[in-house]
Amino acid sequence: MSEFVRRIRPEGSGLYGSGGWQRLHVDLPLLVLILILCGSGLFVLYGASGQSQHYLTRQAIYMGLGLVVMLVTAQFSPRFIMRWAPLPYVVGILLLIAVALVGVGAKGAQRWLDLGFIRFQPSEILKLACPLMIASYLGKRHLPPSFRHLVLALLVLLMPAGLVGMQPDLGTALLIFASGIFVVFLAGISKRYIFGAIIVVMAAAPVFWLFLLRDYQRQRILTLLDPQADKLGAGWNIIQSTTAIGSGGLYGKGWMMGTQSQLDFLPESHTDFIIAVLAEEFGLVGVVALLCLYLLIIARGFMIALNARSMFGRLLAGSVTLTFFVYVFVNMGMVSGILPVVGVPLPLVSYGGTAIVTLMLGFGMLMAISTEKQRV
Repeated sequence: MSEFVRRIRPEGSGLYGSGGWQRLHVDLPLLVLILILCGSGLFVLYGASGQSQHYLTRQAIYMGLGLVVMLVTAQFSPRFIMRWAPLPYVVGILLLIAVALVGVGAKGAQRWLDLGFIRFQPSEILKLACPLMIASYLGKRHLPPSFRHLVLALLVLLMPAGLVGMQPDLGTALLIFASGIFVVFLAGISKRYIFGAIIVVMAAAPVFWLFLLRDYQRQRILTLLDPQADKLGAGWNIIQSTTAIGSGGLYGKGWMMGTQSQLDFLPESHTDFIIAVLAEEFGLVGVVALLCLYLLIIARGFMIALNARSMFGRLLAGSVTLTFFVYVFVNMGMVSGILPVVGVPLPLVSYGGTAIVTLMLGFGMLMAISTEKQRV
């Protein structure tokens, strides 16, 4: 085992002999913040799920598995991760093709693979595989990237985003695309490319609206503008979530005392809309406390990115951190009614297995980058 660890994390790149936690390749501040967030998530989930032991137990198992995945991933050196970056990307593409052919459907979408003993969503893998692949590609080249390298990076992104969008799962497709675009921006691109991209997006918006969006996706955007237009239909989710948030006031109604969630007015209270449960039960104080915890994790991620010893490490750590920020922002934005409802869970608080393990895998990569020694 020790020989294997020495091979994947050479003496020149690991922090051997520099302290107990660093010898284990664990970033202690990040680990403590993650454990606090996991504990808080279980506490909120228990109340949001109607005191369901089933959800609580499964979530605890997912978190335990995720922590193991995180600690194992941290043992691999960034150079080893960069060398094998194409593998998870190729596997992810193959799994997405399998979803299109033999995937399991639910609520009008075919997004899952059922292996009998486990059911998972392969699109979650691409949220990490895409930035990992692009960081590996651009990290080996002179930066800022040339136009040819930018085109190749976009092609790497468009394939999985297109496959996920066909499921259909527009929210996840956009998150996959964004996770890779973050790497491109962090690599440094010319202003003319940025302005050109903005013009292309604006020109393509009408085509996207008319031909690519489905009816229910258009309705979600229209509902965002006026949720009161269909109170008992498309606007129900936003109305109930904003009502729950507002009724919590400053200090909330108390744990498991929220009327909107406990009386089942709030939809998907244990998954996408769990922040509304927190706001109703613990008020603005509870939401701010959770936000501070998220901000500390994001700040630690950016610190790791700034102190990374290689360009690949900086690009990957920055992308993982920014993607984590987007998860938080999009979930809170859609629940509070400033963004369309796209089905993005609140990281490590909402119920869900694949998303938790994927997040922990990303944190494991951050720890691997954080504990990398200066190369010579």
